[in-house]
Amino acid sequence: MFDLKVIHSVLDQLEQERGIPREKIIEAIEMALATAYKKEYGRKDQFIRAHFDIMTGNTDFFQVKTVVDPSQIVTEKDELPEVQVEGEEKVIFNDERHILIDDARRIKKDVKPGDEIVFDLENKGDYGRIAAQTAKQVIIQKIREAEKTSVLAEYGKKEGEIISGSVQRIERGNVFIDMGRAVGMLPYEEQIPGEHYKQGERLRMILLRVEETPRGIFVRLSRSHPKFLAELFKAEVPEIVAGTVEIKAIAREAGSRSKVAVHSTDSHIDPIGSMVGQRGVRVMTVMSELSGNEKIDIIEWSENPASFIEDALSPAKTVSVTIDEPNKTARVIVTEDQQSLAIGKGGQNVRLAAKLTGWRIDIQSAAGPKAEGEEGAATEVAPEEIAVTEPAKSEEAAA
Repeated sequence: MFDLKVIHSVLDQLEQERGIPREKIIEAIEMALATAYKKEYGRKDQFIRAHFDIMTGNTDFFQVKTVVDPSQIVTEKDELPEVQVEGEEKVIFNDERHILIDDARRIKKDVKPGDEIVFDLENKGDYGRIAAQTAKQVIIQKIREAEKTSVLAEYGKKEGEIISGSVQRIERGNVFIDMGRAVGMLPYEEQIPGEHYKQGERLRMILLRVEETPRGIFVRLSRSHPKFLAELFKAEVPEIVAGTVEIKAIAREAGSRSKVAVHSTDSHIDPIGSMVGQRGVRVMTVMSELSGNEKIDIIEWSENPASFIEDALSPAKTVSVTIDEPNKTARVIVTEDQQSLAIGKGGQNVRLAAKLTGWRIDIQSAAGPKAEGEEGAATEVAPEEIAVTEPAKSEEAAA
């Protein structure tokens, strides 16, 4: 009935190319054979199971019945209880699917309620067109389910990692990426502003999450997420992999400017120098991956909030930083010529500094009264919005 060479070839191909285990394919074949057998030779309520021997090509069929105790049986007119206690499940007795425990013990002495009794069925090798078509549909469905499970397992392990793929198509601003075994989506809000993508172009992105939806596997990708910047540095800076340099926080406005706070666990290693690299080669490599338009400020993280905030406002020079712990606010005094630099274009510098440190920052002129536009410069950001140890949701990344 079966060409075993073809079957083995198909099993090998599905396992290698789609990552579907042989056991899952054999399970699909057995389910399809059982479905075809029931459609052609079985009765409506029968539960039929098939066993396919991959070595010989022989197939055995069985009818399976569940052992029930008389106390478990209810009639169709009775209402089944909403809450069923384990071991006391009520069933509507069906002679094709159930067998009373007294009858079952004549076949197997130590049987208990809930066990299965298997009866051999006559083997059949000929099936009608409808039964064969049904079997084919079952196999296709089971293979798709197995492939979906395999893809979920493979890409689920890569969440938070950088992956690469080629642009497959662009629809309504969303870019669909061919990653090999799956197609990921780079939504408009996860793209770097100003970047333009072409079909067939290869891109690197961070895999934010993988989930199963009614329409298939959904793989969400991002190039604007702060974690993407962290992973790019991780790929270029061996000290990060070794654990001697840590990225403590990142504040990013993708395509424009980012601030990265780093710390060294070894007093002999300069964390900023490690990130920049000899002649700036490391940071330039990261910037080139971001299309070269995004400026990156690397500062040294400090446990002292005043010192950390002062460094976070660089390249502006501060006169003093006053900390208000209860209100999580920092009052920063700068000279008049440093005021615009501290605030930045459109308030960007102080906004990123606030995100990076997690403190509300008020910029004031050394002359005494508050600087013009200070309220726009004062920004409050919760620390969890800048943590880079775990992938954040895309909405947070966009913020």
